[in-house]
Amino acid sequence: MYLWVKAIHLMAVVTWFAALFYLPRLYVYHAMARDKGDEQAITYFKTMERKLYRGIMTPSMIVVLIFGGWMLYLVPAWFSQGWMHAKLLLVALLIAYHHVCLIYLKQFDHARCTKSHVFFRWFNEAPVIALIAIIILAVVKPF
Repeated sequence: MYLWVKAIHLMAVVTWFAALFYLPRLYVYHAMARDKGDEQAITYFKTMERKLYRGIMTPSMIVVLIFGGWMLYLVPAWFSQGWMHAKLLLVALLIAYHHVCLIYLKQFDHARCTKSHVFFRWFNEAPVIALIAIIILAVVKPF
């Protein structure tokens, strides 16, 4: 049973991270369209952002949390290991990042976002760093 839970967890992780990488990239293009005054592109980006966040990103995050929690239930000894504490901290930060993405989605939807495309290019790097750290923690278990 554990291997099935782990497989579903990993599929959801891949899906969630794909969305975490892509949504801020859409924000880059949305900010550029906003700066050019391209209303047709802005409408297109609003639709894409909303569908990505609500249809893929949030459901995959929920599956990650459910199946990750299930794995911890099946192997409670991991709670006593330092690498798991660090990994869970990074997951908590990713959940916060996920919700910050929602704040920007709503700001763009109401034409109130003033962040530049350069800001979103940098903002887009946070999940990359988290992914690298989480993989090292989960595979190498350095402490």
